[in-house]
Amino acid sequence: MKEKYLTGLTDSEVTDRINNGHSNIDNGPRTKTNKEIIKEHSITYFNILNIVLAAAIIISSIFNGNFLYGLKNCLFVGVAITNTIISIIESIYAKNTIEKLNVLAQSKINVIRNGKQVEIPKEELVLNDVCIYSLGNQVVTDVKVLSGKVEVNESFITGEAKAITKEAGDEILSGSFIVSGKCYCEVIHVGKDNFVSKITNEAKVVRETNSVIYNSFDKLVKILSFCLIPIGILLFINQLGSTGNNVPESIMSTVSALIGMIPEGLVLLTSSAMAVSVVRLKKYNVLVQDLYSIENLARVDVIALDKTGTITTGEMEVSKIIPCEGYSKDDVNDLLGKYINAIDDNSLTMQAIKKNVVPIPSEALDSLPFSSSRKYSGLSFSDSNYYLGSPENLLDEVPEKIKEYQEDYRVLVFGKNNKPFKTIDNLKQICYILVQDKIKKNADEVLDYFAKEGIQVKIISGDNATTVASIASKVGINNVKAKDFSNVLDEDIPKLVEEYNIFGRVKPEQKKKIVLALQKKGHKVAMTGDGVNDCLALKAADCSIAMASGSDAAKNVSQFVLLDSKVDELPLILKEGRRSINNIGRSSALLLNKTIFTIILILCCIFMNTEYFFIPVHLTLITMFTISVPSFLLALEKNEELVKGNFLAKSLLRAFPCALTVVFNVVIIRLFQMQFGLDEALCNTLTVFLTATTGFIFLNSLCRPYNFVRILMLTCLISGFIFATTTMYDFFSISTFNNDTLLFFIVLFICSMFIFDKLQTLSKILRKKTGNE
Repeated sequence: MKEKYLTGLTDSEVTDRINNGHSNIDNGPRTKTNKEIIKEHSITYFNILNIVLAAAIIISSIFNGNFLYGLKNCLFVGVAITNTIISIIESIYAKNTIEKLNVLAQSKINVIRNGKQVEIPKEELVLNDVCIYSLGNQVVTDVKVLSGKVEVNESFITGEAKAITKEAGDEILSGSFIVSGKCYCEVIHVGKDNFVSKITNEAKVVRETNSVIYNSFDKLVKILSFCLIPIGILLFINQLGSTGNNVPESIMSTVSALIGMIPEGLVLLTSSAMAVSVVRLKKYNVLVQDLYSIENLARVDVIALDKTGTITTGEMEVSKIIPCEGYSKDDVNDLLGKYINAIDDNSLTMQAIKKNVVPIPSEALDSLPFSSSRKYSGLSFSDSNYYLGSPENLLDEVPEKIKEYQEDYRVLVFGKNNKPFKTIDNLKQICYILVQDKIKKNADEVLDYFAKEGIQVKIISGDNATTVASIASKVGINNVKAKDFSNVLDEDIPKLVEEYNIFGRVKPEQKKKIVLALQKKGHKVAMTGDGVNDCLALKAADCSIAMASGSDAAKNVSQFVLLDSKVDELPLILKEGRRSINNIGRSSALLLNKTIFTIILILCCIFMNTEYFFIPVHLTLITMFTISVPSFLLALEKNEELVKGNFLAKSLLRAFPCALTVVFNVVIIRLFQMQFGLDEALCNTLTVFLTATTGFIFLNSLCRPYNFVRILMLTCLISGFIFATTTMYDFFSISTFNNDTLLFFIVLFICSMFIFDKLQTLSKILRKKTGNE
């Protein structure tokens, strides 16, 4: 009769458990539903504020006996509604894209059913299912080991990265991952009864939002929100005095000012650019698991590459097996044949050895699975104990002959002793196994791209440093400086990470320390990896990228997953990150321009004790053609410049020349009106035209150097503005140009060009001095 772990459940037993609610329904992290997305984007602070302000205008216009006038001044609500609809559509589309890619990236669980091994999604697991877990797998439910021996890492749960041995009868908690060995386990908890589900309803790996853009906008919105009410009250009191206690007109003026203060387009701009990036990366078979990680990618200046799976394919081939003194070729084949037959190891290295050695029936008394920390495995037979692994970890001193081989190959040593098992002293060497890595196609082009972009490349590997250095040279890394980390002290790592670019014999915890050391030196670090031994470093990195062909654990902790594991996709996602963030920075300057000149004009209004300079419909017209439409279009352009400086400071410094030029024009016009008694309709027309013209001057500076799309955009926007103001001037509460208006406009236009140019020069100097170019 077969053991239970070899038969598993039958179809009828699986059906019974599903009917009784004992299936592994996913209670973990999920994407938001369409309803939640609609609610999140609709019920926002800015939307509520817009509705309140629109209601104030409608009510005041009713009391003033001019409902239609109030209605047209509520057009800004239409802009908010459009923003909300676009944001909802893009978020839903991005969510659907992520869900589809997640299905492709999702790993299957090996289970035994009806006496056969099958692969199923984790949601189809039921209570008492028999699962097979091996190196690299993440345990998705609480299980009890039935057979086999493994080492597990429970850092997702306990924070402790130390490997723990689990044998028959031991329990393994969900969220753990296998770092060595293989076992058959019985599912003892499913769904909400799992340990991880009991302690959290969020992701097993929780990253804080490490986004400069998000944090900058969040801080700005909080400051403006705090200032909005007191400024509104102060301005309303001021307007009551200016309008002779005319409440409806005072409300209209106050609302106009508050609308200008709101940078509501920033939210749409950011979410739109990020959502577009998610969709664009889909074309390259890249799964984005964290939206704001796109920004982190753009800021990367050091990329730490795990050799295996990133630069090399992960496939191994045995070049040669060299017998040591005292052993013939037949002796080696016999002993190695017994070893590979008894060892429960299906790693790529072992697969390569099995292709060159014929297994010989054997049975071990005890076993020591391979692990990335130990870097060797072992078996105990009745005659002796045998070990296979790296020379540095098995031998007291590495012979010169091995060091020569390591210049071109990855070298494994196979040896034995009669010491107590797991004691590797006085190992008698039986043979050397020379293994070669296959280098990935286009790896040299990828590394050359990083070099040209000024991004430092650090190669980290558990292999011998000399071997890794040889591979690095083959893929075109210049000035190779390799360091063996076998005996490196933690306190020396910060110095070594800057001095060397190749790190060999690195332990998993050292990989993390290398990443942290680089970050402490001010670098933004991206980390690629595919194995369990990369997880700690992937979690610590600013941007983590896993290969779909790699371990479940590596994919689960990473922000990006390369679904076809192609290394030549790395530059593509880096470019996409830069495109997204640079364009958001440029477009946000347009949006912040309005906020800056509005705040200054409010202060001028209070100081000069005059009515506010705009009504809402004026701002709607100006914003549409000089801010909203162009900021959205510019955010979608190609842009591969290196992201530098403080995001918010750079945007504000870019925006202030235009904002101050607008303030100059508006104040000059009002001073002339007060001094010479100019017609109010004339002044309103000049204010609208000069503010829009200054916006076009600013937009023109952002569009340089020109290309066909930018010229077409500028032409259409200027033409649209002229058409709207000449055919619908009554609707927008402006008048037609006469000779006096035209002359005044030309003079101030020339002044605007001059002032903007000088302020732009000053802005560039300040950006350069502050490192925000």
